[in-house]
Amino acid sequence: MRKFVLPIVAVLALGAATPAMAYDSGDQFSMQAALDVATDMGMMTVSYTQFLGDEWEIEGRDGRGRWMQVYIDSRTGQVRNVDRAW
Repeated sequence: MRKFVLPIVAVLALGAATPAMAYDSGDQFSMQAALDVATDMGMMTVSYTQFLGDEWEIEGRDGRGRWMQVYIDSRTGQVRNVDRAW
């Protein structure tokens, strides 16, 4: 009887497990779309990307190798701010 207890418990545990659901980002701008916007602003290489809840922060370098940072609204995809090292 003991050799049947563990398999029965394992089957019950697997049956009770719920499937993992993907995070629903709703109407938020994806990271790839934000990277496309940063590229349109002149960014050539990306060194850092962070999602801050209401905006994407993307750091990198432009075509001349100068540092730049782009903040993109996560709902609309509009550029909020661009910082560049001149």
